[in-house]
Amino acid sequence: MLFDDTIVAIATPPGRGGIGVVRIAGSEAVNIARQMLRLPRGLAANLAVFGELIEPGTGERIDEVVVTYFAAPHSYTTDDIVEISAHGSPVVLRRLVEVALGSGARLAEPGEFTMRAFLHGRLDLTQAEAVRDLIDSQTLYQAKIAAQQLDGALSKRLKPIKQELVQLIARLEAGVDFAEDDVSVMPAPAILAAMEKMQAPLQKLAHSFAFGRVVREGVTLAIVGRPNVGKSSLFNRLIERDRAIVTASPGTTRDLVTETTAMDGIPVRLVDTAGIREAKDDAERMGIEKSYEALADADVVLIVTEPGRSGPARLFDQELLDRAKGRPTLLVMNKCDLAASSPNEIAPPGIRTSALSGEGIPELRQSILQMVRGDDAAEQELGFLTNARQHSLVAASLKSLETARQAVADNIPHEMLLLDLYAALRPLDAITGETTTDDILNVIFGSFCIGK
Repeated sequence: MLFDDTIVAIATPPGRGGIGVVRIAGSEAVNIARQMLRLPRGLAANLAVFGELIEPGTGERIDEVVVTYFAAPHSYTTDDIVEISAHGSPVVLRRLVEVALGSGARLAEPGEFTMRAFLHGRLDLTQAEAVRDLIDSQTLYQAKIAAQQLDGALSKRLKPIKQELVQLIARLEAGVDFAEDDVSVMPAPAILAAMEKMQAPLQKLAHSFAFGRVVREGVTLAIVGRPNVGKSSLFNRLIERDRAIVTASPGTTRDLVTETTAMDGIPVRLVDTAGIREAKDDAERMGIEKSYEALADADVVLIVTEPGRSGPARLFDQELLDRAKGRPTLLVMNKCDLAASSPNEIAPPGIRTSALSGEGIPELRQSILQMVRGDDAAEQELGFLTNARQHSLVAASLKSLETARQAVADNIPHEMLLLDLYAALRPLDAITGETTTDDILNVIFGSFCIGK
């Protein structure tokens, strides 16, 4: 991929719309744009100009457009950029691209505009990843978090940790290189204290990935239980509309019903399942098998029961709780408007709800959010890890620091200790992109849409 040529792409989603935008970036952007435009005055940086899109050569008018010019280096990619806003007809937008290609531009690769911004130093890699997260956000909360990351929240959190590590390396290097000049060598306790100042915030940062993954990807929540305990009614209450069919007859739900809703800005994919009991026919048996699969695959499990459980029903609820061990689980005592349940009928204690009246539904939502978010919600103001790449690099840095700590305990020479410290620094550089490979960049930016 060349980065000194001029590229072009449609920057708005496929399909028809009121407005469509074609973006041209590179040293020839202005010259290429002039060949397809009739403007009342020349392009000026950061000003929008109303004009006409014309056929090169004939001058035949195709559309009315608004043209905005961003002069290098004060643009998204730091190149000259011309953005042409036309009516959102696919035919018109394709013609714009065709003319640009015929005038010497090249079709942009996925994410190439943002990759240029990264390679030219306008964004670091965490900010570039935040651009993708912002585009992919499904809730306003996700968008706000992505905007914080785009503002450099994670980079700012990493900066003092890296500074501490670089200072430690510099002092040890000085002690090794200038030992004959009586440059003081750090004693072991001082080295360990310096490393502790790095490890503690890095461990906290690594822990933030649990919350960051939830914010970015959302969670899957399976609603399971015996037939006719109100699973579908509870499902409809949580998504706030009638999505699942509800009847008084047990076994109404035969297949999985899924819907995604936002709880306090976190996407939650709810799965309503078939009532679990001894199947009466093949269709119900298949539905029950899918219910068990949904329970096994879910991030959070809601086991729904009802008052008055005794004998086999109580044992069955306990069996479901046993099956859900190892994953976050909430026991929901539904239909609390019909009868009172005895305390301590089953452990753990359940949340009392009525899908019919809405009683207990706000408390249930809060319990789900607490289970999903844990104690990490405060991390949002500080910047946190949002993808597996970042998390694996922080883990690698922590592993090298632990190796270095052991080296100090074993009185390993500082020359060897420095190898471990450099090994801890490299992953932190890779998080922001100061050191990374072309393969990693291609994977990251290849997941972007064309035109961004």
